[in-house]
Amino acid sequence: MGFDFKFITKEKLSVGLDIGTQSIKMVSLRLDREKAELYDFALEPNQPQSLSQALKRITQLQEAKRVNVSLSGLSTVTRYVAFPKMSAEELKQALKFEAQKHIPFTLNEVNMDAQIIKEGLADNKMLVLIAAVKKDAVERRLKDLEAAALKANLVDIDSIALLNAFNFNYAAELASKHKVTALLNVGSQASNLNIMESGVPRFSRDIHIAGHNFSQKIADVMGMDFNAGEKLKINAEKESADDKIKAAVEAVFTNLAGEIRNSFDYYESQSTSSVEKIFLSGGGSKLYGFKDMLANFLGITADYWDPFKAITLSAKTDSAKVQESSSELAVAVGLALRR
Repeated sequence: MGFDFKFITKEKLSVGLDIGTQSIKMVSLRLDREKAELYDFALEPNQPQSLSQALKRITQLQEAKRVNVSLSGLSTVTRYVAFPKMSAEELKQALKFEAQKHIPFTLNEVNMDAQIIKEGLADNKMLVLIAAVKKDAVERRLKDLEAAALKANLVDIDSIALLNAFNFNYAAELASKHKVTALLNVGSQASNLNIMESGVPRFSRDIHIAGHNFSQKIADVMGMDFNAGEKLKINAEKESADDKIKAAVEAVFTNLAGEIRNSFDYYESQSTSSVEKIFLSGGGSKLYGFKDMLANFLGITADYWDPFKAITLSAKTDSAKVQESSSELAVAVGLALRR
């Protein structure tokens, strides 16, 4: 968790590999102290029955052998907990006794880590991020990599990777503009939501309403299969005059936005501040009209963010293609920013 930069040569790029349900995204970065350069990126359709082949195709483009990967969903958990002020070593010892209060799994079935993310809280407290992933989920992910002749440098959580990417690109700019902001990454099977105060994460959750729900709802109301519904969703701008499609999209959107509002309400009940702006990423957020509908529902500003804003593009990269795919690459960027 957090940044840990060192010089990485051309032969030793830092590679982030985001294995999504519908697509696999890879970003290769050269990291030099606090600077990052995009060496290359790729997207590959994910067909579960041939995942290893898809992983081989996408990683062979840069001859990657070691990658940073992540997980999300029901096998992961993140908690932000106030602890009495202590050292990192003391925190490690305290977790053995305190973590079970905050993790909904038994400790022997998870891989767990923690990091102090803010000190100087009231009553001599500090804010600690606790992250845990079920061991069986990690083992499955490592086996997927092994089948493609790959090894993992580290295993992260999607929401933490998103925070890393966002703070790398926007922390300085937002420091004086917005006290509380939210990140919403809409994937295929899940949407990752984070709430930050001055760049410090305070709340994270996965919402299990995402792109596939829009496609399935359209397919159901139009009496077609899922793939046909997916195509209609992608072409929603052209088909927006169809009342059935519009009603289908609005029904799913209302459920998703309602979950976001519930999360905001919970956060605001624990804080003296309100969320002022929400930043969007993920393929599912590119649905026609999504940004404006969300802004109207939540009553705050909504906008897309660029995970390459503070990253230099190498001479070999096509800037137009980077921008076209950037929203889908946010998690992969955050992973590549890790050593």
